[in-house]
Order: sequence, then C-alpha cells, then structure tokens
Amino acid sequence: MTAVLKTSWALLLGMMFLMIGNGMQGTLLGIRGGIEGFAPTSMAWVMSAYYAGFLVGTRVVANLIRRVGHVRVFSALASLVAAAFILYAADAHMVLWAAMRLLVGFCFAGIYVVAESWLNEASSNETRGQALSLYMIVQMVGVITAQGLLNVADPGGYTLFIIMSVLVSVSFPPILLSASPAPPYSTTKRMTLGQLFRISPLGCVGTFALGGVFAAVFGMASVFGTERGLDVGEIAAFVAVIYFGGLVCQVPIGRASDRMDRRILIAGLTAFGAALTALATVAPPNAWTLLIFGFFIGGVANPLYALLIAYTNDFLEPADMAAASGGLLFINGLGAISGPFVIGWLMTAMGPGGYFFYLAVLFGLVAVYAIYRMTRRASPTGGTAASYPPFLPQASPVAVEVAQAVASERRQETGAPETPGNESGNENQ
Repeated sequence: MTAVLKTSWALLLGMMFLMIGNGMQGTLLGIRGGIEGFAPTSMAWVMSAYYAGFLVGTRVVANLIRRVGHVRVFSALASLVAAAFILYAADAHMVLWAAMRLLVGFCFAGIYVVAESWLNEASSNETRGQALSLYMIVQMVGVITAQGLLNVADPGGYTLFIIMSVLVSVSFPPILLSASPAPPYSTTKRMTLGQLFRISPLGCVGTFALGGVFAAVFGMASVFGTERGLDVGEIAAFVAVIYFGGLVCQVPIGRASDRMDRRILIAGLTAFGAALTALATVAPPNAWTLLIFGFFIGGVANPLYALLIAYTNDFLEPADMAAASGGLLFINGLGAISGPFVIGWLMTAMGPGGYFFYLAVLFGLVAVYAIYRMTRRASPTGGTAASYPPFLPQASPVAVEVAQAVASERRQETGAPETPGNESGNENQ
C-alpha cells in the first residue's frame, strides 16, 4: 500500500476532491429542489439526466481520447464540470438543471476513464490490486465526506455550489502535474445484448433492475429525504450511511461469493433487501432507524453489481469477459435512467413510502428470478467459476477490466475453492 501511495498519491488526492464535489452535487440538488418547490416527478428528470449523460459518455469518450489524448480530455471535461456546478445556482430551473446534470454525467464518464487509465499505468502487476482497492476507498470516502460539507452553508444560497466548483478546480493540479503519459485507450470488442442474455439471463435481468436500485439509493435518496421532511443534516447522514454500508459489505460479500453458488447469494441478498424495504414501506422508520435501513440497503445494493458480473463471467471464456462487462454496464445504465421516473411517480402517488416500495419490488423481482434460474441450469463448479472482482457502481470499463484481471490472477495464485453441491451445466433456458 505504501508503494501505491508513493507513486499515485497526487492522483488519488485529485480524485478525492472530484468525488467530494460530485458527492455534494446529487444530494444538494435534491435538497435545493425541495426548497424551490420542485415535485418528485420534476426532480426525476434532473436525476435521470446524469445517468443518461454517463451512459453516452462511456460510448463516446474513447474516440475523444484517441483524437486528442488523456490530458486534454481530462482538462476539458473537468473544466466543464466546474462550470456546470456554478450554473446550477444561476437559475433554479428544471430544464437548466437537467441539462447540467446531463453534461456532468457525460464528463464524469470520461474523467473516470482517464483517471483509472493513469492509475493502471502507474501500477505494477504486484500493486495493481492494492491500487484499485485504495482508489475505491478514496472514492467512497470522498462521497461520504461530501455529505458532511453540506452542513457548512445554507443549501438555499450559492456558497455550497461555489465550494463544489472550487473542489473540482483544485483537483486539476495534483492530477495533471503528476500524471505520466497513459497508454493508448482501446475499446474491447462488442457483444450484442441478445448474445449476453443467452449467456446469462440472470446477469442481464439483475443488472437492469440494479440500475433502477442505484438510481434510488444514489440519486433519489435526497429527494426522498426532502419529501420525508428531514433536515439537511439528516438527509446528509442518510446518504452517507448508504455509501458507508456499500464500502463495509463489499469484502465479506465478495469472499462469500467465491465460496458458494452465487445465485444463492444473489437471491439471499435481494430477498433480505426486499424484506427490509417492505418493512420500511409499512412501518416508516424515524430519522435514527432510517440510518440503519440506509446502511443495509447500501450494503446489499453496492456489492450486487460486481456479484452479477462475476456470475455472468462464470459462463464466459476470459477473452469474452470485457465485452460482456461492457454490455452489462450499458444495461445497468438503462435501468438507472428509467429508475428516477418510476420513483418520482410513486412518491407523488404514495408519498415518501413510494421510495421504499419501489426498492422492495425491484429487490423482490431479482430474488424470485434468481430462484427461478436455479431450476433452469446448474452452477459452474468451483474450478471453473470466475472470481469476484470488487469495484464500484460508477466504475468505468477500465476499472472493471482491471478488477477482473486482478481477481483472475488472485484466483490462479490461491486456487479456486470447490463450490459445494453443484455440477456444471450448459443449459441457458
């Protein structure tokens, strides 16, 4: 870990500033939208725009990098983010906010690709896994720290938006002055969604549903808090524990994933999430117990993403894993774009309880479908199963590929534990 910090501390520091700014953005807009009197259905457009921009960015940014290089792409995109954060405060209008969220999502898709490419290039084969882990921790700590900063000024004013913009601006020097030339960025071959579904129906269905979950827990949480009548500190704490839960639960779930039939783990986690959120729907938690709910919701949702990709990889050759991951990232993005609209409609029709009802339905559907898939084909044996690659939902294709490579290397070094009670099978239907 010391070696990673020695070579990459400036890049990680810059990413910390970026993540604090981005973490403030989503929560602050939800709070400010409530102050401005925006309905949940209106805020759905604003929150959904980020995921749409991010999805477009993951498909376009490769061409930009190939044309002008990593440094120019990073400088241009980060500058646009800093400008967008200031423009949020210029006029509290839904159309402007949605346009700026679209731009910010697009820019962060490129920023993640560039930063993760640089981090990968600065790491050796021996330190790549540590670098990725430290990068994940820095991102999560940045987002959690951002929630605390929301209490330093009035969300109805301009100060918090200025802080967000300044944080992005001060991220430039440590990243740009320390970054070595990154290797040429190349995209992997594409896999059609039809091919991907035939390989792993559960991976596709689960990833789409999980995109909707992410839209709720990472996008609409502050809108829910505003509708619930929570104050700024309570909303910030609720969002923070969601991320903290995801960080804490990533490792134990990953270890369990490599030792059992992943479908049992997927079904168990989503069934637990469905039960928890159903309870919150019928017996709404108070401000304190809401933190417990938020921790476990984040703890279930965050690791599920990597778990579903690992399960899909169980039925793939290593050469096809990157293409499949790209397809799953796209499916997840589609689910995230549609999620805020459903949540906004449910909260308008049902009140704040519609937020948890939405999560309960999605978790429940994945649990039922995972159980159904267990009746259609056997799980691969422990010797052929892929290893769990830990990464965050906002990871770019670069981080996903690096995580999979690191997980595969570790599995080869340590040996694959046998998965009890399974036989390999080839049936897809």
